[in-house]
Amino acid sequence: MKPSISVPLYRLAHGRTGDKGDRSNISVIAWHADLWPLLLEQVTPEAVAAQFAHRRPAAVRRYTLPGLHALNFVLDGVLDGGVNDALNLDTHGKALSFLLLELPVQVPPEWMHRLAGPPET
Repeated sequence: MKPSISVPLYRLAHGRTGDKGDRSNISVIAWHADLWPLLLEQVTPEAVAAQFAHRRPAAVRRYTLPGLHALNFVLDGVLDGGVNDALNLDTHGKALSFLLLELPVQVPPEWMHRLAGPPET
């Protein structure tokens, strides 16, 4: 087994969140195209379900968007009933992308210089 370093997902990708009722829709987009295979391998529905275990998702589905180097996750039952029913401060679940971006991922040590965030323009 090759050595690896655990880093939060936000070092490899950024995210966007949407909602409809009690369903959250979270996209994870790689900062660089060459990080895409690692996202596919490690950011699985099982890993996402474990990251959101305290919110007890009824289901977690993953959709891949290879042309965008992105993943889209649909989590059912994580918004406490949705905008009209939830008593929490973030009824739309906009902050849930930040929770997902804290997911630990394993990267080779030689990648550390590439994981600072978005590409420079």
